[in-house]
Amino acid sequence: MSVNIDKLEINNFQLKSSVEVEDTVQKIISLKKNKILIHIVSYIHNTVLVQTLFKELKKSIPEAEIVLLKHENKLMTSVTLFTIDTDENHISDAILKELYIDNFHKKQSIDEYRIQLFKRYFTDHLTNLPNMYQLRKDLQANDDAGLILLKIDNFQAINNFYGFVVGDYVLEYVGKYLKDILDKHTIYRLSGAEYAVTTESRLGFYQLKEYLIELYDKIKNIEILYQDTKIYVDFTLASSSYQDNTNIFSKVSMALIYAKQKGVPFWIYEDRMNLEHEYERNLKLSHTVREAVENSRIVPYYQAILDNQSGKVVKYECLARLIDKNEKIISPLVFIPIAKNIKIYNEVTKIIINKAFETFAQSKYEFSINLAIEDIMSSEIFHFIIDKLKQNSSVSHRVIFELLESEAISDFKKVGRFISEVSRYGAKIAIDDFGSGYSNFSYLTQINTDYIKIDGTLIENIDVDDASLIVVDTIVQFAKRLGIKTVAEYVHSSVVMDKVKELGIDYSQGFYIDEPSIDIDSKPT
Repeated sequence: MSVNIDKLEINNFQLKSSVEVEDTVQKIISLKKNKILIHIVSYIHNTVLVQTLFKELKKSIPEAEIVLLKHENKLMTSVTLFTIDTDENHISDAILKELYIDNFHKKQSIDEYRIQLFKRYFTDHLTNLPNMYQLRKDLQANDDAGLILLKIDNFQAINNFYGFVVGDYVLEYVGKYLKDILDKHTIYRLSGAEYAVTTESRLGFYQLKEYLIELYDKIKNIEILYQDTKIYVDFTLASSSYQDNTNIFSKVSMALIYAKQKGVPFWIYEDRMNLEHEYERNLKLSHTVREAVENSRIVPYYQAILDNQSGKVVKYECLARLIDKNEKIISPLVFIPIAKNIKIYNEVTKIIINKAFETFAQSKYEFSINLAIEDIMSSEIFHFIIDKLKQNSSVSHRVIFELLESEAISDFKKVGRFISEVSRYGAKIAIDDFGSGYSNFSYLTQINTDYIKIDGTLIENIDVDDASLIVVDTIVQFAKRLGIKTVAEYVHSSVVMDKVKELGIDYSQGFYIDEPSIDIDSKPT
């Protein structure tokens, strides 16, 4: 190995036996200059190799300074040759001087590199704005600092439509724009399309509200020109007026999510909101739902459905329930949204289908299973259901899949394919909660359904509310013309039951007839 430090040259040689001495000495002779320093480094010095090497070097290069040094490698002897063209009397002084200068420059370079690297760690590489790490550092350094978060609402759409090159340009532009209009504040670029602004001190609620209104007015509908394309950018803002700065980033982040959910320009976190308690509750529920899925403690509760003509129970609806470790029953209204959020909703659907098929394989009744739009659109659930129908021919002609009537259904072709496939195995289709929300009769002309389940909020009032009665009567008459059977939900009294029969509804379901329970053996017949 050879290292040049200006006029100084350093060469290293390694020897394992004395037979290599002659060749090594010749190489050293060929490299000698005005001043020569030789270090012989070995584990011990009284070996044949070291002594032979020392004598040969002294004889061949008498003017050289030779120093014996030690190292820990027992198997290897090394020779370091320092040569330099210099008029100084002592080569050691020259070498030390050169090494000092070299080391000084190297240290300078390393320090500069370390500063640059450290700076890069706290800087967003795209916008050159301070990043999340710098924000945390600054918030820790100033307990009185205020924090505002800004998020581009439509960035995902921009990035998906125009591509990441344009997306990056938008992020850079927004960073520069915010820096220009908020030149008295520090602007940070966090992850994705999220930015932050810090203020020297926290503002009171009303002062902060005025500031956010003014800021939002400055940044709403920013127009960005990229080549010949105009791109408009919208924001959602959030901040906190809470007096304690503990977990300020978490609090403002929760306020930002809340603002997005509410569809408002900005939101200010206040202690009375207790958003962190809701998050804590959701985290605990997430754990409960995961644990219940893993241990198959998602169970169907069965509620009887009565044939209004015969007065007999002919079907059951399978309603999902979660039983936690303490045997507490949790409603699907609580755990289903959590299951969807943590991406295990498909497993919940599979458990209910498996248990329902197992139960009704041993009975004569028809049974219905609820499916959300996510189930219908999921290829995983679609293939699971088809396989289940194929493998259970004695049950498949008695199952009814209840589809939630919703404006969310936009792909009627996919829904139609699902209905067509399950119908091949004898399964039937019901539209659940018809008459609620965004119901429209054209929905029924696009879906080949066997049953309509009339929404319970209409049924429960038909004995006292003329408008509900008219709507229900219209639905029933329309269904009869299409040859679709009707089911009344929320039948809670004998008076409502009489009205249901009077309207010609085919089936009834509700607490007046039966309450949901885990066992069908004790059910009314």
